[in-house]
This record gives sequence, structure tokens and C-alpha cells, in this order.
Amino acid sequence: MESIRVVLIEDHDLTRIGIRALLQEQSYIKIVGEARDARSGLKAIETFQPDVAIVDIGLPDMNGVELTQRLRAIQSDDDTAKTRVLIMTMQDNEEIVLAAFAAGADSYCMKDVNRDRLVEALEVTAGGNAWIDPTIARIVLHQVQTTGASLAGTSETVVINRLSEEEAKSMSQYPITERERDVLLLIVDGCSNAEIAQRLYITVGTVKTHVRNILNKLCVSDRTQIAVRALRTGLVQ
Repeated sequence: MESIRVVLIEDHDLTRIGIRALLQEQSYIKIVGEARDARSGLKAIETFQPDVAIVDIGLPDMNGVELTQRLRAIQSDDDTAKTRVLIMTMQDNEEIVLAAFAAGADSYCMKDVNRDRLVEALEVTAGGNAWIDPTIARIVLHQVQTTGASLAGTSETVVINRLSEEEAKSMSQYPITERERDVLLLIVDGCSNAEIAQRLYITVGTVKTHVRNILNKLCVSDRTQIAVRALRTGLVQ
């Protein structure tokens, strides 16, 4: 695994220490800088040029949305590699979520996420893709479906594209069955395999089979991408 250089911008000491400890369990993740406020965070990004900046939405001097806007404005005049932004927050407020993406955030993660999901979010973001916490995927992708292409009308938006022609053809050839759709709906709601099995009165092994089929049919590799693809294509509303 190629190393991922991170600047962590979080004003609550215990939260920052906890996130740092979780990430440092992965040898390839390097915390190269930390900051307790937005201005210091921007300076750290400029100094260390990390792959990803993990940004708390509620910083004391300016919020994470404004920090992201300022960073993107700075980067627009710079041809070097861009630092990607992973917003972390306890808030799933629609206005805040959409404002973060419209400002140019790449990914959005809730603070109560477990370690594996946090690492996944960081890896996906560092790889140049968007990671959307399943608990707020509905908010973001409903807006995409409503507006068609982006989360705002400016050049500072993160565009989430619709399906490619090849993906659409694949989905038409291998449609989701009614039972798979039942499973898919519960995945979007954040249910585990055990919870899905309990709700649908089927075995966990059967759930795993359905999940594997859904992954193949939607041409994705994990449960988060299932939720994103399902919402983006209108399989669930």
C-alpha cells in the first residue's frame, strides 16, 4: 500500500488524539501535520502538501466549509498535486452537507464511524474518489438526482457523474431482483448482514449471496458504493 500523507484539522483535543491513534495503526498512513483551527490548518496544508486533509466542520475561527473554499481558491492557481478534503462531523444536516460538497470537499464522514470505515474513507479519498458516509448518502445523491450533475452551479463544486453507457448497459442486462432490492434498501439504510437477515427472515449466508450478486450487478466493490450507485441510479429513492 502506497503511503498516504495526512494533515488533521480538529479543535477538540481528545477527538484529534483519537483519530490520530486510529489512523496510526496503519503503517502506511502518515500524520504529517495537525492543527486546532482553520488558519493553522491552511498553513499546515501549505507547508506539508498532504494527500488528504481531514477537516472538522466546526472549527473555532472559520468552519470547515469556508476552509475548503479558501483551500480550493489557493489551489486553483497552483499546478501541483491537490490536497483532497475529507470532512468529518457529527452533523448530518442537509444544508451543511451540501454546502461542504459545493465548497469543494471530496468526501464526507461522520465522526461516529468505526476505524475500518474511516480508513476506507481515507484510502478512497486519497485515491481521487469521493467517499460518502452511508448515513448521509441520501442527502447528497437526492440533490444530484434533482439537479442532474452537480451540487451547485459554480466551478467550485464536486461533480458526481451519472452512469456511463457501459455501466447502464450492464445493469439493463442483469437487473436487480425483487429480493435483491429488499436487501439493497437495507444496505442503504446502513444495516449489517445480520440485521438484514433478521428483518427479512433469511440466513446470513443468503444475505451474503444477495450482497455478492448486487455488487456484481452494480459493478461496485463495497457496500458504500452499493448505496451510492443505488441512489444515483434511482433504484431507491
